[in-house]
Amino acid sequence: MPTNAEQARGAIENVCAGKLDRLGQFYDRHFHDHVNTMEFHGHEGIQKSVSLYRRLFSDLSFVVDQQVSEGDLVCSRWTLRGTNRGRAVRLSGITISRLEDGRIVEDWGSTDSVELLRQLGAWRSLLVIVTEWRLLLELARAS
Repeated sequence: MPTNAEQARGAIENVCAGKLDRLGQFYDRHFHDHVNTMEFHGHEGIQKSVSLYRRLFSDLSFVVDQQVSEGDLVCSRWTLRGTNRGRAVRLSGITISRLEDGRIVEDWGSTDSVELLRQLGAWRSLLVIVTEWRLLLELARAS
């Protein structure tokens, strides 16, 4: 059986990067996600969150850089990489995962959204808002 740290790493490096077919391997069906100011619930919430990033970055990838575990909690420092309309983006973040029975039941994630907008640039950021406004509204309603 994988350790809690291995489960947290697998979730970030696989599911968050878009391998949604592996969702049940890492996340409990009653999963609760806190990402900056947004919240997502269950496997459907994970799919919505990942879908936004996949639409922004078709070559999305995550690498876990460092982890610390204590009891049922795992803190993972990660790096997201992707390309949006020819511009490479590199963004760091932290996720604290709580596991029960080998599955993640709750995450608290934090990343610098302003840094993402800075790396995309003003025009790309505006284009994302214009082209993805429906998805952004849906995400805002989910929080």
